[in-house]
Parts: sequence; structure tokens; C-alpha cells
Amino acid sequence: MKRLLRQIWGVFKKDLLLDLRSGGRLTAVAFFAGMTLLLFSFAAPPDGISLGLNAAGYLWLALLLASVLALGESFRIEVEDEALEGLRLLPVDPMALYYGKALATTTLLIGLCVLVLPAALVLYGVAIKGAVWKMIATLILGCAGLAAPGTLYSAMTSRARGQDVLLPLLLFPLVIPVLVSAVKATSLLLHGDINPGGSASSSHLSLLLCFDVVYWSVCGLLFGKVIDE
Repeated sequence: MKRLLRQIWGVFKKDLLLDLRSGGRLTAVAFFAGMTLLLFSFAAPPDGISLGLNAAGYLWLALLLASVLALGESFRIEVEDEALEGLRLLPVDPMALYYGKALATTTLLIGLCVLVLPAALVLYGVAIKGAVWKMIATLILGCAGLAAPGTLYSAMTSRARGQDVLLPLLLFPLVIPVLVSAVKATSLLLHGDINPGGSASSSHLSLLLCFDVVYWSVCGLLFGKVIDE
């Protein structure tokens, strides 16, 4: 167990260091997410009401689309430099490789939320009316829900010629439950939960946690078969 945790930490640290040293990946993903939010504001009716009502949906769609860019690059470097084969020969446990890369992607997406959320609040004219800790938990669990299956499918399509097309085609249907729960919880926290004690937002948050547990468990078990094929 200790060996597995050390390997997970090693893969996680390696991926984060690569992102921080290059800087280009996070910058490109953040710029793409910001432009997506801006385009949604142009597509909405000019009355301003629709923007506020749909702010949560626009925010998570921007994060979803930006996550595809981040996930596509996650294994591209590994495959091009044959680093993935080197990690497997060390040997690095497939589960350690999966969880290390999934945690790194989750951290990247959380960092993206820190940049994008304030911009969305200003652009769409909304404010957080619910508990701040619930919003933070929703963002973290939502990012984890996107990163878990995304890491698996990114590895699956990393050697395919049409990775940029295959990855979203495979990923989007699977993350619909996570996306719906995250949007519902975020919308209630932005516009106010009329139920006593914020029970509606708490229910969606609990549902989001359940999806995360399933995704992180199942995808971790399947990852070894995916990279061995």
C-alpha cells in the first residue's frame, strides 16, 4: 500500500511539474474556457436575465470543453516521448499511474475554476447566495467527476489518429450525470436554495459524490487493461 501511494505521489508530482514548467497548458486551457464563457454571453438574449438564469450551465459547459483540451495533452506527451512504456517498465503500477494522472488533472481543473468562476460571476451578473463551502465542494467534486473517466478515455484514445474527435465522443455521454448534478447544485447556490437548510443543493452534492466514487473506483480498475492493449 505504501509503495502504491509513493508511486501515485510520484506520478502526480511529475505531471504537475511538467504543467508548471511549461505554463502553456494551463494558459491555453484557461484562455479557451474564458473565450467559451464570452461566446455563451453573445449567444444568449440581450435582456441579461437569461445569462443569470443559465450561468451555472454555461460555467460547467466551459469547464467540460476546456477539460477535453487538458485531457488530450495528458497522455500525448507520454506517448510521443515513449515515457508511458518507460513508466510501465520501472515498473509503475497501472493504478498508481491512473490515480496520479487523474489527481493531477483534477488539480489543474480546480485551478481553472479559481480563474474562471470570478469571471463568470462578473460576466453573467450573478453572486453566490448559498454556502461558500458547498460551492467549493461542488467545484472540487465536479472537476473530479470530469477527470476520472476523462483520464481513462484519454489513455484509451492516446494512440488513435483521431484522438481529438474520439475523446469527446466517448467522454461526453459518460459525464452527463456528473454535469447535470454539478449544474443543478451550482444553480441553486447561485440563485438561492428555497428548501429548508439548503436540502436541495445538499442532495445534488451527495449525488455528485456518489458518481465520483463510482467513476474513480471503476476507472481505476479498468485502467490497467486499457494501457496493456
